[in-house]
Amino acid sequence: MSPRFASRVRFFVRSLCSCLLLASVTSSTFSAWAQMGKPEGLYYKSWAVVIGIENYVVAPKLPGAREDAKAMAQALRGLGFEEVVELYDGEASFRRLQQLLSDFLPRKVGRQDRLVIYFAGHAGMARDQSGSEAGYLVPWDAQPNNVSKAVTFDQLKEFSRRTASKHTLLLLDVAVRGWEVSAAQPLSLEGRITPEDDQEKRAVQVLTAGDKGETAVRTQDRSLFVQVLAAGLAGAADLDKNGWLMASELGHYAIQQIQEQSKGAQHPLFTQLEGDGDTILIEGRKAAFRLGGEPQSPAERKQAAKLQYEQAFALLQTGKSADEALDRLNRALEYDPEYGDAYVLKSYVRLEVLPDLNEALSAGTLAVQHAPKNPDSHYTLGLIYEKRGQYQEAEQAMLNALAVNPAYMDVYFSLGVLYEDELKNDQKAIEAFQRYLELGGNHVRAREAVARGNRSQPGKP
Repeated sequence: MSPRFASRVRFFVRSLCSCLLLASVTSSTFSAWAQMGKPEGLYYKSWAVVIGIENYVVAPKLPGAREDAKAMAQALRGLGFEEVVELYDGEASFRRLQQLLSDFLPRKVGRQDRLVIYFAGHAGMARDQSGSEAGYLVPWDAQPNNVSKAVTFDQLKEFSRRTASKHTLLLLDVAVRGWEVSAAQPLSLEGRITPEDDQEKRAVQVLTAGDKGETAVRTQDRSLFVQVLAAGLAGAADLDKNGWLMASELGHYAIQQIQEQSKGAQHPLFTQLEGDGDTILIEGRKAAFRLGGEPQSPAERKQAAKLQYEQAFALLQTGKSADEALDRLNRALEYDPEYGDAYVLKSYVRLEVLPDLNEALSAGTLAVQHAPKNPDSHYTLGLIYEKRGQYQEAEQAMLNALAVNPAYMDVYFSLGVLYEDELKNDQKAIEAFQRYLELGGNHVRAREAVARGNRSQPGKP
């Protein structure tokens, strides 16, 4: 890394550390991210297990279950699920399902992955030792009333606790209950800062086709549950029309549509089994994610601008999409055209991250106008002028930064490089580097320049 680039990186790091946003992001969070690794997108990998049992060994036949399951597998592949395991009839034996839940999925699915499990087949209800009712799923080679060869909800709960997946969604085309958890939470993204916040929160969610004892409705030889899910996954369940489809939205959509289309004969259940995150089924454009409607009053617009600015800062700080960060900065400035700090950050982005010197100069000039007490306004403008070859203007802008903050160490280093490389003033370069070292800087270029200056003046230590 060149000394000039290193200086600019230090400038940006210093800006990050001085921002109020950092107060809400702890160092432990960054450590966790570093330990876990961050995927380029929302997830490293998307897994789906699709189970359709139509021709049971001893249980009654369930016409259409295979075709319903195949339709779900196709829908999930269309959503970008790379790993779709399909198990039909004899492939969904008791032994195979136990191996899937106890070994294969816990071993294969990672902590930055999402997992959807769909089941179409028979189910039943049983009472545990305490007398509470709980549901179970019937494998291909089991009887509906034989709990000993069933996949019980207790086993599914244990599986959800053991699996490493960040987000897990169970879609069960059965009519059962018995999860023994709190009531389903509302749409979890409403009122939150960003979709990324929910991506970092663990979630295990369950959507069943109906309540205990209900008969699943079929129309045109297809499960009503699957028909509604297919429409929802195609985008109809995006209730707030922001381009993002969340599991909670799919759950609410399924409940409303199935109750309406079955004329009250079927009541789906949606439950947040664990965590308070939300499985993301369709990723919309991040900049389109908003908290409710457009702000109207001046106070609302200023608050909205601050929110967009902080989101842009977080994206840059965590190495996420720079284009998205720029979109949010532009939106912040639409809400508040006098938001000086947003101009400062935009000028830096356009200087170093997504280079466009004309836009950088425009943003830098407005930063100085609207945030004259922020030394970074002047410093960034100085760096922009330097890159444009306007060295006198660059010098003046950096001196203006020091007028605001005389102890701004990185500005002295940049001035030293500017004097030495471009303005050919060795004496001023040495003075700037000397001040940089006095303030705690330790760059080898500054040390060498000061050492050369001392050697050229024999009487100076």
